[in-house]
Amino acid sequence: MSLLAPLEKRALAWLALRTPPSIHPDHLTLLGLASLLGAGLCYWYASRNRWALIGVIVFLGFNWLGDSLDGTLARVRNRQRPRYGFYVDHMVDAFGTAALLAGLSQSGYMNERLAMMLLIAYFLISIEVYLATYTLGTFHLSFWVFSPTEIRVLLAVGNLVLLVRPWVRIGDIQYRLFDVGGLVAFASMIIMVLVATSRHTAALYRAERLP
Repeated sequence: MSLLAPLEKRALAWLALRTPPSIHPDHLTLLGLASLLGAGLCYWYASRNRWALIGVIVFLGFNWLGDSLDGTLARVRNRQRPRYGFYVDHMVDAFGTAALLAGLSQSGYMNERLAMMLLIAYFLISIEVYLATYTLGTFHLSFWVFSPTEIRVLLAVGNLVLLVRPWVRIGDIQYRLFDVGGLVAFASMIIMVLVATSRHTAALYRAERLP
C-alpha cells in the first residue's frame, strides 16, 4: 500500500458523496486528461516564464482530482463499467503522461533525451502492469510505497524547489536539479519493472510448469 493511500481513500469517499449529480465519472476522466495537457503546456511555457511552474502544480492537483475520483464516484453511485473504465483510464494516462513529459523536455529544466527516457520507462512499467493484469489477474498500480499520488506530490515539491534552486552541485560540477532527479527516477523505474518482470515470470512458470 502506498504512503498516502489511507488518507486518499477517505478524501475520495468524502468528495464522491458530495459531488453534484450533474458531474459524471467521464467528466472527471476528461478533467484528468485536460489537466495533464495543461501541465505539459505550463512546462513548455516555463522556458519563457518560470512562474508557469506554479501552473504545473495547479494542474497536477486537478489531475489528481479527475484521475482518482472518477473510479470512486462510479463505485459510490453503482455505475461501474470495469472494462470500459480500465481501458479509457489507462489510455488517458498514456496520452497525458506523454504530453507532460513532452512539455518538460521543452522547459529547459530537463534534458530532452532524459525526458524521453522517462517516458519509455513509464511505458515499460505500464506494459508490465497490463500484461500481469491479463495473465495473473492482479492489478498493482503502486510500487513499494509509491503510487501516482506520491509521484504527483514529489513533482509538485520539485517545481517549488525549481523556482529558487534549479541547479545542484555535485562535487565540482553543477547539474540541473531535474536532470539529477530524472536520472534517479529513471533508474528506480527500470529496477521496478525488472523486479516485477522477474517475479511475475517465475509465478507464471510455476503455474504452467511442464511435466
